[in-house]
Amino acid sequence: MRRASTATWVWAFGIYSYVATTFCAAWFARQSARAAGAPIGLVESVAWQGASYALWLPVAGLIWAILRRFGSGGRALVVLTLGTVPVVALESIGAAWLDMAFRASGGGVTEALARSLARSPVSILLYTALAAAGLAAAHRQRAVEVQARADQLEAALTEARRVVARQAAPTERLMVSTGSRRTPVDLSQVEWFSAAGNYVVVHWGQREGLIRETLQNLERRLDPSIFARSHRSTLVNLARVSETQSLSDGSWRLMMESGAELVASRTYRDDLLARLGRQGP
Repeated sequence: MRRASTATWVWAFGIYSYVATTFCAAWFARQSARAAGAPIGLVESVAWQGASYALWLPVAGLIWAILRRFGSGGRALVVLTLGTVPVVALESIGAAWLDMAFRASGGGVTEALARSLARSPVSILLYTALAAAGLAAAHRQRAVEVQARADQLEAALTEARRVVARQAAPTERLMVSTGSRRTPVDLSQVEWFSAAGNYVVVHWGQREGLIRETLQNLERRLDPSIFARSHRSTLVNLARVSETQSLSDGSWRLMMESGAELVASRTYRDDLLARLGRQGP
């Protein structure tokens, strides 16, 4: 199950649930009919209950559409809750008419409404179960995607460290303005660059300084397997990232060796993976 996709186990669980519920309900219907002195056949009972529970298939599709549109958070929960009354009412009425059709009952609207009310508790239970299963599937899918992106980022960080470790020649040095002085800084020691108009702020260790160059021009001459954007105004040395953490909004927190924390938004997270040749799911 751990290797199966979310869609696979949702379909498998859905098919199992439908078949098991249909046959259990058919058995119960036969027992009830026999006790009432109006026995029904096995095929008829299975067809009856199968048709009744088939009414929930479009409801399951509706729930999945809501989760795809609103995600699996509070907004989806509100929409699903508001949908309880109309969905339960429509399903109960449809099931009541099927009951009357299979039992050749001619009670009309009054009997249909009475049967609908009688089925409402079961309908509420089934709707709640479908919504809960959908939320669980959505959360699992999100967790799988977050883990996949985290694995891709970790692979990118590992590759950046390997590239730095393989460099035999001395790395390029930048002449960084620190107050009235100009300090040579090995490019490999830089943790990140940040834009400041026509200047770039160089961050290394616990220090920082300026170079007169735009971030865009600097990025063009840096190794893209080591330096990548985490923000439109930030360029990060991936070999200097000590730890990563996925945030609830889909972005990443990057902990640098110096203890500084940077955030890669969802937009730049995907762009970062694409630039490193790893397309996110």
